[in-house]
Amino acid sequence: MASLVSTPLRLPTTKVSSISQKNYFLHSFVPKKSTRTQSLGVKCAVVGNGLFTQTTQEVRRIVPENKQGLPTVKIVYVVLEAQYQSSLSAAVRSLNQTTQFASYEIVGYLVEELRDENNYKSFCLDLEDANIFIGSLIFVEELALKVKAAVEKQRDRMDAVLVFPSMPEVMRLNKLGSFSMSQLGQSRSPFFQLFKNKKKSSAGFSDQMLKLVRTLPKVLKYLPSDKAQDARLYILSLQFWLGGSPDNLVNFVKMISGSYVPALKGMDIQYSDPVVFLDNGIWHPLAPCMYDDVKEYLNWYDTRRDTNEKLKSRNAPVVGLVLQRSHIVTGDDSHYVAVIMELEARGAKVIPIFAGGLDFSGPIEKYLTDPITKRPFVNSVVSLTGFALVGGPAKQDHPRAVEALMKLDVPYIVALPLVFQTTEEWLNSTLGLHPIQVALQVALPELDGGMEPIVFAGRDPRTGKSHALHKRVEQLCTRAIKWAELKRKTKAEKRVAITVFSFPPDKGNVGTAAYLNVSIQQSKSQHCLQDGSERVPAADPIRHSIGRKLGKAPGNLNSDGENLLVYGKQYGNVFIGVQPTFGYEGDPMRLLFSKSASPHHGFAAYYSYVEKIFKADAVLHFGTHGSLEFMPGKQVGMSDACFPDSLIGNIPNVYYYAANNPSEATIAKRRSYANTISYLTPPAENAGLYKGLKQLSELISSYQSLKDTGRGQQIVSSIISTAKQCNLDKDVDLPDEGAEISSKERDLVVGKVYSKIMEIESRLLPCGLHVIGEPPSAMEAVATLVNIAALDRPEDGISSLPSILAETLGREIEDVYRGSDKGILKDVELLKQITDASRGAVSAFVQRSTNSKGQVVDTSGKLSSILGFGLNEPWVQYLSETKFYRADREKLRVLFQFLSECLKLVVADNELGSLKQALEGKYVEPGPGGDPIRNPKVLPTGKNIHALDPQAIPTTAAMQSAMVVVDRLLERQKADNGGNYPETVALVLWGTDNIKTYGESLGQVLWMIGCRPVADSLGRVNRVEPVSLEELGRPRIDVVVNCSGVFRDLFINQMNLLDRAVKMVAELDEPLEQNYVRKHALEQAETLGVDVREAATRIFSNASGSYSSNVNLAVENSSWNDEKQLQDMYLSRKSFAFDSDTPGAGMSEKRKVFEMALSTAEATFQNLDSSEISLTDVSHYFDSDPTNLVGSLRKDGKKPNAYIADTTTANAQVRTLSETVRLDARTKLLNPKWYEGMLSSGYEGVREIEKRLTNTVGWSATSGQVDNWVYEEANTTFIKDEEMLKRLMNTNPNSFRKLVQTFLEANGRGYWDTTDDNIEKLRQLYSEVEDKIEGIDR
Repeated sequence: MASLVSTPLRLPTTKVSSISQKNYFLHSFVPKKSTRTQSLGVKCAVVGNGLFTQTTQEVRRIVPENKQGLPTVKIVYVVLEAQYQSSLSAAVRSLNQTTQFASYEIVGYLVEELRDENNYKSFCLDLEDANIFIGSLIFVEELALKVKAAVEKQRDRMDAVLVFPSMPEVMRLNKLGSFSMSQLGQSRSPFFQLFKNKKKSSAGFSDQMLKLVRTLPKVLKYLPSDKAQDARLYILSLQFWLGGSPDNLVNFVKMISGSYVPALKGMDIQYSDPVVFLDNGIWHPLAPCMYDDVKEYLNWYDTRRDTNEKLKSRNAPVVGLVLQRSHIVTGDDSHYVAVIMELEARGAKVIPIFAGGLDFSGPIEKYLTDPITKRPFVNSVVSLTGFALVGGPAKQDHPRAVEALMKLDVPYIVALPLVFQTTEEWLNSTLGLHPIQVALQVALPELDGGMEPIVFAGRDPRTGKSHALHKRVEQLCTRAIKWAELKRKTKAEKRVAITVFSFPPDKGNVGTAAYLNVSIQQSKSQHCLQDGSERVPAADPIRHSIGRKLGKAPGNLNSDGENLLVYGKQYGNVFIGVQPTFGYEGDPMRLLFSKSASPHHGFAAYYSYVEKIFKADAVLHFGTHGSLEFMPGKQVGMSDACFPDSLIGNIPNVYYYAANNPSEATIAKRRSYANTISYLTPPAENAGLYKGLKQLSELISSYQSLKDTGRGQQIVSSIISTAKQCNLDKDVDLPDEGAEISSKERDLVVGKVYSKIMEIESRLLPCGLHVIGEPPSAMEAVATLVNIAALDRPEDGISSLPSILAETLGREIEDVYRGSDKGILKDVELLKQITDASRGAVSAFVQRSTNSKGQVVDTSGKLSSILGFGLNEPWVQYLSETKFYRADREKLRVLFQFLSECLKLVVADNELGSLKQALEGKYVEPGPGGDPIRNPKVLPTGKNIHALDPQAIPTTAAMQSAMVVVDRLLERQKADNGGNYPETVALVLWGTDNIKTYGESLGQVLWMIGCRPVADSLGRVNRVEPVSLEELGRPRIDVVVNCSGVFRDLFINQMNLLDRAVKMVAELDEPLEQNYVRKHALEQAETLGVDVREAATRIFSNASGSYSSNVNLAVENSSWNDEKQLQDMYLSRKSFAFDSDTPGAGMSEKRKVFEMALSTAEATFQNLDSSEISLTDVSHYFDSDPTNLVGSLRKDGKKPNAYIADTTTANAQVRTLSETVRLDARTKLLNPKWYEGMLSSGYEGVREIEKRLTNTVGWSATSGQVDNWVYEEANTTFIKDEEMLKRLMNTNPNSFRKLVQTFLEANGRGYWDTTDDNIEKLRQLYSEVEDKIEGIDR
């Protein structure tokens, strides 16, 4: 538990500022000494109502004490944030002391409090005798609907209902005399049109409201009708409200009550006009006024007498601050004052700007840029609003925000004040920030290029006022100045620490990163650090936390027993260091029992060295990915007791991250404050065919030309024989060799084999490793473009190339895919022809678009000239010589116009340029991460990667794709399960997959249980509804959902959505044979003695701040005894449930429910969504696989069927896990094209080969779905081939040793049955390579 300590800070007084007369408090917190740090706890007890906030309306209730027989006017209000609380309370107290007309009662609710049923009942009761209702910024749909339902019942009875910018459903409640907005959205109402039209500026609503506020009252004043006067008073009300000060609100209440409360009618209640503040401007707590001119502000600033010499220096860094006007005008500004004072105390000048609306792009340009030179006045910008730059909590206009920030071209930080929680609630939460705040104030600003979501202000539960969190303000200001210094320092002055990774910990793995060739100068140099010495000032909370976990420093990791060791070497102003590992990879007991991966002393020493001793101006983390961002702490919105926050300290963090991994990049952004710069994965190629597979292809060609001659039967026998030699009999049902089969059956056998080798040949795989700053050549991009062209993009009016080609023959491409999957020979052959024609047409286009050096010329210009002169386009020329010569030219032209843009993006190079920008303290343009084939907007790389708005998924298109995959999965399982549907499917949700596919796997879970998402009027998905059994046409399938730790961090809203959906389905009154969710929940409720809702818990993950099951670490480090131990690890770390009934409790351990739910599973299921990452490329997939575990939990001991959905191509497939492992082995590990491509990268390439074999063993351990021949063929390829063996050993002996060890382990654990000679050779090799590494010459 942490306690709050507050320190008063009195600002210097001046004659000109009333603000400066106040006391401001900078709040800090320090953890009490205890045996356990709160933020590292795993079980989170349900506090109070189990929600994120325990505050209630009672702190905002004022009941007049002495009514003196006056009529009582009761006001009820609901607001998003609490800044109006103190102003409204002060206004009502003032009225009650001075007015002679009425007594005023007021009670206020924060919209988040209405989740609590008791609070909501109280709200409804308060409305029953309320005269006036006020609502503002109600943008959370489920709560907006609650407000609407309650207010609607009382609307006609109440005297006035005033709703300021909120969701349309709530805006329609407005009623002021004859003025109403009940028709909002049904006419061309300007209010609703601004919300409805996505293409309009999303901040336009508030800005146009401001224009109305300024101009309309003057016009309406002279119109005679009551309606015009009521409309005028509404606009005046908004003006008072936006003015926000107690005086403005006193006059607001007088005006409304005097005009509309019947008991006060006829009384002459005088009120003053609103005190108008600037809509946009510059504000400083010590300035005599708000400024509308930056030059005037700077003149005042430079003549201040209270500043120190540092601040007067021309070389002082300048930080721009973005503030919310409502906090300033309501007087809730102490947190802003604290940041301004802290920056100035540290020698930075400040330009604090504000806007009254939700669009800050104009003020940024107006006040932070020199109007003449167009150069920025500032070196960095910090937004203290937490909101997106344009649009706030409503709808955003990210392109407009990015445009403004690119012009400014300085680092852009978005810090957070707590909105939905009090300070203590946030401190005690393992989740950290409220999920709604994460969506609105973390995810959305990231789309603008915002970084470093540091919580700098808390909220007082009694007054509702914001207060600064002193340590957080210090860190925020220091980091903002550090980024500003990067802008100001010369290259010669800057010191950069390049951090590379070694994971799993092994010398052969130094400098590892996903698909990146990290060339580093290895060094034997070691820097010794004495813990506790003056040279390593360690952060106290961290040192104490590590000490409690691991004992006193220096410990036994990165240590020689006396000193802590930092591995690296300094080259002038550049230090290249190796990030220490987690520290428990080889410790079976910690792997089994540890819920989190707290760092060891050596890990902390590394970052202390970089910041305090080397004094880095920036750290560059090189490649995907390290351990820092996965250390324990709050998921988002960390405190200084969270390890990632304390370790990164005050160093600007630049992080190269693979473009295809936006989810983990987002974790790095949020938890280690990284400016993530995307790099490209290697260019994709088709896997091709080799050895026996190539021979099979030739035999099939022979069969097609000779099948009607007498040789047909003979060739089919050869095909069957060769297919068996290639182990294809595991994938295709083959007859015995020499068996007499009919012509039709022969065609079917050949068709199925042909389909399988086509699947292998056309599979995309990244060849080699990427080098930063070396984009692929145009011809290397052909395979990528072919796959981009293979997808329909209806939203852009683009048809896929295969569908255009199929249409020329009167076929639908989906029918061709289905026929090919069934092995219908003519469809397999047609699909092959379509594939070849697609490749040929795209190659012809690329050749025409490049010059003799292979460089891309201006493709769009060249295409225009081609089209302008009426010449044949290159793709048309190519297709004219094929059977597809009649392809629709207009569709082709639209497609190739799109491909020309994609080609330019693929070959563009900005990876080094963006790094340079970041290190020069410039703004790095943001861009989405994901699969460039699905979403070419991922390109060019070198962008500051962001994910997506978590409330936007699943999209309609993703839901359609999900339904197709679920239907195919259930068809396949029925076929494999005697015609029965599976009652339960255990499946995995990944963060990156859902970002790439916009929520397809999320949609799959919903469709299995028979639900669909419902979007609100702003397009956000926060609700689901059940689909009727009639429409579903099958039973509702029960699910056990294992969410990755990254999914949990990024999509906690969706976990909430899924949990609500499952529990809703469990409570439906339906036949049990048609609702397996309800069937199992009732059985489990009875067994466990709990209610149905708790028994229907199905959404699981790790404890907060913890990631993975550790099965992967155990396998990678060979630190496990048996499969039972791996299963215990999985259960121990993955049995934490999310409960939508008590979301504030975070993840709570519910192992018994987890085990019981898994014990009903008849199928396990995962998704593959992009060609770059498959089952054996990364360890995450087997780490989350429960196949063997389910078998051990089931009463009948039956192992479930295991399936993988492959949506990497337009032809989505559902395969068994064993089929997918075989496909992976054939296309990668055993494929000369793949391993030679890897070996061309040298040292790194050997590690990549070893990694694939280790991950294959992982699949044996968790599922038992790896065939013996996979290991045998791998041994033949890499060990029996003497030349290959020497290449591997000489290129990277450490990784080769691990490869040999993995072969021996596979045999020792019973996964690979081979000859004694093979094992003996491996043992000898292990001894040889050990000697080589140790330098022993025998």
